[in-house]
Amino acid sequence: MVGAGVLTGGVFGLAWVVDRFGRREQAAPADVLVVLGASVLPGGVPSGALRARTEHAVALYHRGLAPRLVFSGGVGANPPSEARAMLALATRLGVPAEVCVLEEGSHSTDDNARLTSRLLRELGARRVVVVSDPYHLLRARNSFRRYGWEVATSPAPETVRHLDLFDRIYWTVREAVALLLHPRVLLARAPTSPAP
Repeated sequence: MVGAGVLTGGVFGLAWVVDRFGRREQAAPADVLVVLGASVLPGGVPSGALRARTEHAVALYHRGLAPRLVFSGGVGANPPSEARAMLALATRLGVPAEVCVLEEGSHSTDDNARLTSRLLRELGARRVVVVSDPYHLLRARNSFRRYGWEVATSPAPETVRHLDLFDRIYWTVREAVALLLHPRVLLARAPTSPAP
């Protein structure tokens, strides 16, 4: 009983931290905006989360926050890749295709960080802003930290998973459990020097 109570308290306590962290806008001038993928619907239509993340990143780009965007996400249940769907939307919203880079192999947050790191090094980046749903940002930031990046985060709040209370609770608690199951990610610290 005591163990179950401690575990439950730990999950919900961490969920509170995840929720508060995800609602804070931390975007600052950076070398690259990294946009993490979400599902693509049948017919190649961006899901609500994918659309919201992309539109938010495009707004940050138009504000001059960073000169480049990396769209990260592989092919899920429906083609094209999440990255390619984001690129199509971003270009329709006025972002030049030549400032965008695609990472199309990832299928998890760790994949996003690991595979995007190669591209970021090729671009000579040091500081990045990661864009995702609010509930996802603590794990996303820490995943990128594990690969040596100086990371700020920017939430895309206009998604059902954030606006609907029950969805928000479910996804936030799910993130807390994921973090507890991966303590190396949970305890990741900022690098002492940014990735080369």
